Amino acid sequence: MKPVRVGICGLGTVASGTFNVLTRNADEITRRAGRPIVIEQIGARRENPDCDTTGFNVTTDIFDVARNPDVDVLVELIGGYDVARELVLTAIEHGKHVVTANKALIAVHGNEIFQAAHDKGVIVAFEGAVAGGIPVIKSLREGLGANRIQWLAGIINGTGNYILTHMRDEGRAFEDVLAEAQALGYAEADPTFDVEGIDAAHKLTILASIAYGVPLQFDKAYTEGISRITAEDVDHADNLGYIIKHLGISKRTEAGLELRVHPTLIPKERLLASVHGVKNAIAVMGDAVGPTLYYGAGAGAEPTASAVVADLLDVARDISTDHHYRVPYLAFSGIIEGDDSLPMLPMEDIVTAYYLRLLAVDRPGVLARVATILSEQGISIEAIMQKEATEGELVPIILMTHRTREKNMNEVIRQLESLADIAGPVTRIRVESLDENE
Repeated sequence: MKPVRVGICGLGTVASGTFNVLTRNADEITRRAGRPIVIEQIGARRENPDCDTTGFNVTTDIFDVARNPDVDVLVELIGGYDVARELVLTAIEHGKHVVTANKALIAVHGNEIFQAAHDKGVIVAFEGAVAGGIPVIKSLREGLGANRIQWLAGIINGTGNYILTHMRDEGRAFEDVLAEAQALGYAEADPTFDVEGIDAAHKLTILASIAYGVPLQFDKAYTEGISRITAEDVDHADNLGYIIKHLGISKRTEAGLELRVHPTLIPKERLLASVHGVKNAIAVMGDAVGPTLYYGAGAGAEPTASAVVADLLDVARDISTDHHYRVPYLAFSGIIEGDDSLPMLPMEDIVTAYYLRLLAVDRPGVLARVATILSEQGISIEAIMQKEATEGELVPIILMTHRTREKNMNEVIRQLESLADIAGPVTRIRVESLDENE
């Protein structure tokens, strides 16, 4: 069979890894695909010392690749939103299949891109967009295709997990560990996307769409970062039998779907609690299979390249198949036409348990007033710890509540912060059991 000719756009970390894997494992890839997969052209503004492109057709204009009639598949690895969108749509318009690892592109512009690809009869593959080398998209779309997915929860940003891991293991402050992560190259100079949950929300949006058969709805994802988590919070959680992880969580409920990213207390015995450092992991609960866990490298040159090349293998196998018979991009037929049978729930309607930390003036009756405010909102206390007074006679009070509606907890926090005996903002972290019976 004739070779599949690939055009790679970008020559950064993932692109160089993809180039190296394709060239190094060419024989193995050919055996798996049933035909050679060859690099026809590379579009990049600058060279990368991590890969030797001597002898390859290299252009500084990535749109040359999108228009090149000799390219069958465009591999978009430039990142970002606008230029990547224009590049991918140009490639589709020229009848090319597309492979991308760009989670932001898929989460924000995926519905438009998939519609264009459907109309043109070409493939858009994006395994590398979520959790690096972990084949979680293929698992959700195909391996778990018989299941009604009940919930999924994932550590899907390695930078945040690295920071929380070292805060717990070494008792260090957030700012200190973040600076170390930046020095090691795990965090960007501007770490906002990682530490404030935007990157994880991109990935969760994609996972939820595939899991439940709904359009991509990044604008409806609740996003909260880890920058307000303190070493004290990590220590208190540990004493209560929990570990703090920055999770992306989506659940199917009778009222609709939850789509949220935030710091979360999870029991120490859960498998996700043992995922440390820059590793990623996604737990998925299916009604037939039960709980499953997908673990591995969530980023990096060759781990992500592994997913990119796996997509190229799928394209090579399916390239001659009528597009009406291919596995749909988001696993369910009709999603890109706008199926909204499962609405996204607003955050105030989410029901979960809570960890609260507040600083109170050390005088009689304060704790009773706190308990009264909780009781008036129908919230019961599961556990309470009162620590020794801090400087200025302020007493840290740590509360664990039973499950309640976010709207009620918002009102509790508003009232607590209005009390004269409560100093500063109240810290709130949501608590999830991730129980297989949920």
